[in-house]
Amino acid sequence: MRDAGGGTMFAEADSIPRAKFGNIMHSDPNLSVTAPASDDDLCLRYSSASAASPAFYEPNRMSGDGSPLTMSPWNQTSPFSKSPWTPFEDDNVPANSLIGSLIREEGHIYSLAATKDLLYTGSDSKNIRVWKNLKEFTGFKSNSGLVKAIVISGEKIFTGHQDGKIRVWKVSPRNPSVHKRAGTLPTLKDILKSSIKPSNYVEVKRKRSLWIKHSDAVSCLSLNVDQGLLYSASWDRTLKVWRISDSKCLESIHAHDDAVNSVVSSKAGMVFTGSADGSVKVWQMELHRKGTKHTLSQTLLQQECAVTALAINTPGSVVYCGSSDGLVNFWELEKQLSHGGVLKGHKLAVLCLSAAGNLVFSGSADKTICVWRRDGNIHTCLSVLTGHTGPVKCLAVEKDQESGNEQRWIVYSGSLDKSVKVWSVSEFAQIGAVQQNQQTESYDVGSFPSDGSLSSASRASQNRRN
Repeated sequence: MRDAGGGTMFAEADSIPRAKFGNIMHSDPNLSVTAPASDDDLCLRYSSASAASPAFYEPNRMSGDGSPLTMSPWNQTSPFSKSPWTPFEDDNVPANSLIGSLIREEGHIYSLAATKDLLYTGSDSKNIRVWKNLKEFTGFKSNSGLVKAIVISGEKIFTGHQDGKIRVWKVSPRNPSVHKRAGTLPTLKDILKSSIKPSNYVEVKRKRSLWIKHSDAVSCLSLNVDQGLLYSASWDRTLKVWRISDSKCLESIHAHDDAVNSVVSSKAGMVFTGSADGSVKVWQMELHRKGTKHTLSQTLLQQECAVTALAINTPGSVVYCGSSDGLVNFWELEKQLSHGGVLKGHKLAVLCLSAAGNLVFSGSADKTICVWRRDGNIHTCLSVLTGHTGPVKCLAVEKDQESGNEQRWIVYSGSLDKSVKVWSVSEFAQIGAVQQNQQTESYDVGSFPSDGSLSSASRASQNRRN
């Protein structure tokens, strides 16, 4: 971990472009670069969030910037056929160990959400499945759209989709295994009402669209439970604010110059967005009689490589940012969002982050999960969890209710290898590595699908796609 002081560290001549934190820079971490995918593997989309073209491949770029991922065909399988999940249970679970391997041949896992004893999984099969005690509990299917994000607020489940829609589901009070569609954001009523006024239309990628609608994939969702707000961000470069009580869209903010890949909100009224344009922005919320107003407070980071993941710890004191160069930066809210340092544990892009207690979890395209323990602004890597055979795309963490006084967590990791793995992780575990198998083979990043989160933010790439 490099010193996060006020000095400047210069990169090697062949390094990646340096990330800037005001006057602070970091040098090339000497991470490996993978070869670009073939033209046949590449699936360009009209969104500026599309993977970078081999025509713009630069050997000095890192992971996702130089190596485009591919979008595989969606699987058209039966929605609720029984899946061959394979649990490995042990009554005496050691610290930081694999306790379940959940495997199914339905689709790549793109989203996870855990609440109490239930686990919700979203994939490119368009199904949302619900699991209990490592077994299939129930499931429900959306009409269209890969499930890219899931958040839970009480009895409501919100899902963000590739088709730009946010769908709302409710758990039946009589039968908890029944999930019924409760609506879509924005509501049909609001769409019809807004469509009457020409002033409600905005231009997005040379097309006119209602400001209350996302015009591209909904990449991420975040809840502010205290204020009853839902935040959604999209490849259309916007951040939208929704009031949960009446499903109203209160605001739409043109947040970035490229796809927004992650959004997190804090109890202090701050909202953080990370984008393929390489920036992390801070938005301050103000409450008004008729709704909210979010204004740009500051830009924490501006770099060449894409920002792919954000997370904020439970007390709301530290915000973490994962990037396509494999690094995790963090800032301390208690110190006026000063840059705290850089965590270096991955060889390829960081695709997801989660924080619980004093622990931080980072999942990567290198197929591993790093477990970091925070002590002040010092982070120690306790374990590297291995076993996935594809990029780790999403994480969810829940407190282990059976751990007693010990700070133990249940960690769920979803991967593009079509599996979910369940881990038991302790804050007081000794430093070491956990491996399900001893295979350490490298993989061709072009053989796994892309959701666009590794889009290059270069001007040339943007001009080519727009």
